[in-house]
Amino acid sequence: MTEVLLERAMLLLQQQRYDDAERILNEIISLNPQDDHALYLLGEVSLQNDSYDRAEELADSAIAISPATSHYFFLKSRISLSKEKINDAERYVTEAISLDPYRADYFAFWAQIKLYRKNFAEALDIANQALALDASHVFALNVRSTALLKLNRKEESFETIAEALHENPNDAYTHANYGWGLLEKRETGKALEHFKEALKNDPNSVHAQAGMTEALKARFFLYRWFLQYSFWMSNMTAKYQWAFILGFYFGSKFLQSLARSSETLRPFLYPLILLLFIFAFSTWIIGPLGNLFLRLNPYGRHLLDKEEKISSSLVGVSLFISLLSGLAYVVTSDESYIFLAFFTFTMMIPLSRLFTAPKMVFMIYNAVMFVAGATAVALVFLGRKLIPELAGLYLVGLLAFQFLANYYATKSKFR
Repeated sequence: MTEVLLERAMLLLQQQRYDDAERILNEIISLNPQDDHALYLLGEVSLQNDSYDRAEELADSAIAISPATSHYFFLKSRISLSKEKINDAERYVTEAISLDPYRADYFAFWAQIKLYRKNFAEALDIANQALALDASHVFALNVRSTALLKLNRKEESFETIAEALHENPNDAYTHANYGWGLLEKRETGKALEHFKEALKNDPNSVHAQAGMTEALKARFFLYRWFLQYSFWMSNMTAKYQWAFILGFYFGSKFLQSLARSSETLRPFLYPLILLLFIFAFSTWIIGPLGNLFLRLNPYGRHLLDKEEKISSSLVGVSLFISLLSGLAYVVTSDESYIFLAFFTFTMMIPLSRLFTAPKMVFMIYNAVMFVAGATAVALVFLGRKLIPELAGLYLVGLLAFQFLANYYATKSKFR
């Protein structure tokens, strides 16, 4: 009877009927708590339902009963990656490979982990090992294609992804992956076609939805430029990202100091400093502004989640108030409006990261900055005098925010 129930549970799992599969598997485990295969399958169900802690407990139980079963460790690896523990994920997948070195799935997943680490050459080598075991392995072909693209071997990359599509023309992940590659190659129109195909095959594909969002925003020239900068930065390891960020910051400070001390160089340096400021500022706000424009698109508005809509609206309102304040100053010559314009203009920076993980950190930081800045500006309007302590707190917060946000942006997503 147990075997019949297991077969039914596996069929339901393949059909993505996770609740029904879970009910049957719980019934099996109540009859035999030591059924390691049922524990493993229930772990798979929990993983698909994003119940990572429960999935890990079940995988551990299965391993305790049968410590030489490779796919139990493979499940542990996938759970670890979902929990953003990349070191554990790599340790468990290599354990699975040591137990069964002839499974292409294991090598393909290991190669994917190497991609997350931005070890592109290693990812390519391991993906090739997976393909040596199974030349038609679609996921391994996808990983190989991405690794080749990141290594700037674009022709080979697109040949590989085309091979993956040949193996499975309706695979949503492959179409989405192809779209991201085309987006990085600046072929926005073709990228949109593949994202549409991916969403046709899997309307819930987060990978395809995110790609479609970026592709639609990339139709705006400025955002297209920003997207290329984002690809360039994301391909660096955290160490080199910080080197660029700090070099940019201190380089700008050096140019400002040089401009103040040299009347001869000043006319040439100030325009350069202004361009650097515009570049730095635009990288902060262009994402939410792109989302604001995307909301004008009848299809694009459905790709944004609630938080993206809120963030883009707040940035848009902040920009609108800043422009109105600047206009009010021109009309009235009241210097109070200059402070309001500066406050609302610079608040676009923290507002653009309002819901960035860790959310609580950025939401509290935004609240503190807003209270400090708004209070300082309100007191200027009421008493015509700027309180140095409040203004200083806001300016320090604005400077520190950029380093805080860069810290979380460059920090590896996986530990």
